[in-house]
Amino acid sequence: MANVTVIGAQWGDEGKGKIVDWLASRADAVVRFQGGHNAGHTLVIDGNVFKLSLLPSGIVSGTMSMIGNGVVLDPWALRDEVTKLEGQGVRIDDDNLAVADNCPLILPLHRDLDGLRETAAGSGKIGTTGRGIGPAYEDKVGRRAIRVCDLAHLDDLDSQLDRLCAHHDALRAGFDQPPVDREALLAELREIAPFVMRFAQPVWKRLKKVRKAGAKILFEGAQGVLLDVDHGTYPFVTSSNTVSGTAAAGSGLGPNATGFVLGIVKAYTTRVGSGPFPTELNDEIGQGIGERGHEFGTVTGRQRRVGWFDAVIVRQTCSISGVTGIALTKIDVLDGLETVKICTGYRLNGNVYDYLPSHAGDQAAVEPIYEEMEGWSESTVGARSYADLPANAIKYIQRVQELIECPVSLVSTSPERDDTILMRDPFED
Repeated sequence: MANVTVIGAQWGDEGKGKIVDWLASRADAVVRFQGGHNAGHTLVIDGNVFKLSLLPSGIVSGTMSMIGNGVVLDPWALRDEVTKLEGQGVRIDDDNLAVADNCPLILPLHRDLDGLRETAAGSGKIGTTGRGIGPAYEDKVGRRAIRVCDLAHLDDLDSQLDRLCAHHDALRAGFDQPPVDREALLAELREIAPFVMRFAQPVWKRLKKVRKAGAKILFEGAQGVLLDVDHGTYPFVTSSNTVSGTAAAGSGLGPNATGFVLGIVKAYTTRVGSGPFPTELNDEIGQGIGERGHEFGTVTGRQRRVGWFDAVIVRQTCSISGVTGIALTKIDVLDGLETVKICTGYRLNGNVYDYLPSHAGDQAAVEPIYEEMEGWSESTVGARSYADLPANAIKYIQRVQELIECPVSLVSTSPERDDTILMRDPFED
């Protein structure tokens, strides 16, 4: 039995929530390994909608769920999300949820700094969610973070607060803001500590026990490879590594444990916020796809930018992340289009590129080269076998496979969990 690592192979919002939930119902444990509550996963189960940002998607199906050390944790957001899901009838306790005790915390001062920077940047803003993710990762790397384990030792926090506040007070002064109110921060931490510590434990140790027992582990990534801080469209990226290799470092299990790498890929392309987008459609076709696909961010509510499927960037992300197979989502959104286009290359300064260059200026300047295919008028909604798909939809899927040089393992035909065509079982690979 293989473990499975799930990553987004575009700019995020590929439909990971549904796929992870579908896989989680067949796994024994699910672990988040990077990002924070800037993620947005929507699950639709028997008509009930669950929106997750921080909790692993397996929590809804009752699968043992863990937040790994690679995640930056907003403890107040965790409490809000747990409370909301419990209100929807989901059981959450220390038996089915574990939080790594070495997770760095996102504090109010991180949210403040995130917002101040974005406001000051004006038209040059990155387009962050404003939730403090980047500043929290900065403090982690700068070795001044407060971590989950520190919540059990708040009386011994003075030296850490000295380092943290010295850094942030200087930054805040540059924005004409007052220094950090240390006493207020400590009071907030004392109030939230009992809630978080219910779930705190060495997640690496629990994962080791689960793996030793022969259980199936699902590693759940957030965002997408094109938002990776190294391999994405820098600087319009997130603050963590979103590639599959992060699953090992961000969970505490070695790289030989991460197993089958499933890349989630939308049948077209979207992104939220600023940054290059070679196949973006600023016309009625793009608007129609966005409306049919309900393309609004789960976390921010911002309207997503929409474009044709870009085989160049997906081939690139599949290579960078060692993707074994892809899950193609939202094929049903393309139903009814007379023609569909796939980007097969770029033109830049008279040259043809089969990859996305690293320089931000080049990324913004590339022109897509398209291949046009005949669309399909029949509905793919709810199809659960390959034979149920229209012939032209099958041709589209096959051409996607050829161009990205990676096989399709799953096809999703609606937001519902069971509307999934399984072509290759990641857990049996």
